[in-house]
Amino acid sequence: MTTNTFDAIVIGAGHNGLIAAAYLARAGKKVCILERREIVGGAAMTEEIFPGYRFTEFSYVVSLLRPEIIRDLELPRHGLKILPLPSTVTPMDNGDYLAAWDDHDLTRQEIYRHSPRDAEASDEYGRVMARAAKAIKPIIGLVPPDPSSMSPRDLLGMLKLGQYAKSLSEKDLYRIAKLVTQSSADLLDEWFEFDPLKGTKSASGIIGTFLGPRSPGTAYVLLHHYMGEIDGAFRAWGFAKNGTGGVSAAIARSAAALGVEIRTNAPVQQVIVKNGRACGVALENGDELKAKVVVACADPKRSFLQFVEPKHFPDEFVTAIGNFRVRGSSGKVNIALNALPDFTCLPGEGPLHRGAISISPSMDYIERAYDEAKYGAFSTSPYIDMIIPSMIDRDMAPPGHHVMSCFVQYAPYDIDGGWDDAKKEAFGETVINTIERYAPNIRQCIVGKQVITPKDIERIAGITGGNIFHGELLLHQLFFLRPAPQWADFRTPLPGYYFGAAGAHPGGGVMGAAGKLAATEVLKDWK
Repeated sequence: MTTNTFDAIVIGAGHNGLIAAAYLARAGKKVCILERREIVGGAAMTEEIFPGYRFTEFSYVVSLLRPEIIRDLELPRHGLKILPLPSTVTPMDNGDYLAAWDDHDLTRQEIYRHSPRDAEASDEYGRVMARAAKAIKPIIGLVPPDPSSMSPRDLLGMLKLGQYAKSLSEKDLYRIAKLVTQSSADLLDEWFEFDPLKGTKSASGIIGTFLGPRSPGTAYVLLHHYMGEIDGAFRAWGFAKNGTGGVSAAIARSAAALGVEIRTNAPVQQVIVKNGRACGVALENGDELKAKVVVACADPKRSFLQFVEPKHFPDEFVTAIGNFRVRGSSGKVNIALNALPDFTCLPGEGPLHRGAISISPSMDYIERAYDEAKYGAFSTSPYIDMIIPSMIDRDMAPPGHHVMSCFVQYAPYDIDGGWDDAKKEAFGETVINTIERYAPNIRQCIVGKQVITPKDIERIAGITGGNIFHGELLLHQLFFLRPAPQWADFRTPLPGYYFGAAGAHPGGGVMGAAGKLAATEVLKDWK
């Protein structure tokens, strides 16, 4: 028998929402999670787009998912399995390539044949970045305090932040301050000389962000992607068995085992407010569900400007959310293949097909791609990050066939004249043409392709602006400024209403930290 009264209702069954619901249920609360679509996962989901071909439509690699969440929710027991991506290969225009393998000595030899100087620098660069990532990593687990508040909670938070800063060496403090404000191009120019090496490393600083490698702040985005680990292996990336939908499915199974009621095809129309407090939700079908608290795990615009009437928030808060930058800049082209693409730089089936393939010949190449997007066009020579999931997980495609995931920068949400079928087709063709320069047989292998623009991400996954991080990772949108000043502690100006999506601290990626932290704060406030 279904009930319409709960301790907590979570809006949005993306991975953060599922994690928040699971932690609340783990604490003994009666929880319902509501998802507008027919499947859970949000942007971390897997679908069969063509018969027999399964795609991770949006997010596609895993590394940032917090190890404590994996342990607490016993995700391996519920089916989570991460398969490592062993390499990154960057094809070059002269027919050569640059490769980073999962063998340190091989990678060093590979860099050395292009630049002995860079080979010497690469180990020290790796140590410095790993140290910076490990130094900043504790901030992921901190609830951002409000530096303008004198409340005991915020004063305690500032004390914890001060203790954290005191624990860092002077060198680490300066390094972090520099990384947070620097461009990835300036950072990499200090270390390396070989263009494809700098181009490939700089790509981590522009993923999901409407900035180019020469834009200040992109060094932090690069560092954000440096914080990943798999089974204790720092800076490791992998592919989840059954795609990122496999991650969401494992979390959903854990949540269900803890007693969470998961309702799909249940779009929320409005948060119900009585006596100045959130006390439930009204669904689009007319149903009303009551709860002591409501946790929004949709993007900030939907959570605060759509689900709740603006009159329930202070004007400055509404203005801040309205100004929160969520411009989508990423597209995806998912391709069904009847054979492997044959890359000129490494002909035949080989290790490159089991790792990432990066079209990033130089930082200038990526910066020029950004220049086009800045003025309202998709990039005609885009940065592309490709993986072939069926080489890692054979269940993703029919025997002998393959699926290929192509993450693309840049595809601006606000494209000049708006996205239409013709522009989408032209964008997809541009991606195929770019790949064809390095794998001439790609076109004859294609049996189907799915082209996804930021408009499609907004329509399908329900993310305003199609921004994969629910909001850009810019200095003025981080830590105690995310999603708005004075409201970065997962609470909101509306009592009983909490926020725990990627638009909150510490940001996007398949990380889950925001969902866990939001649930922790709900439980602290529980009366």
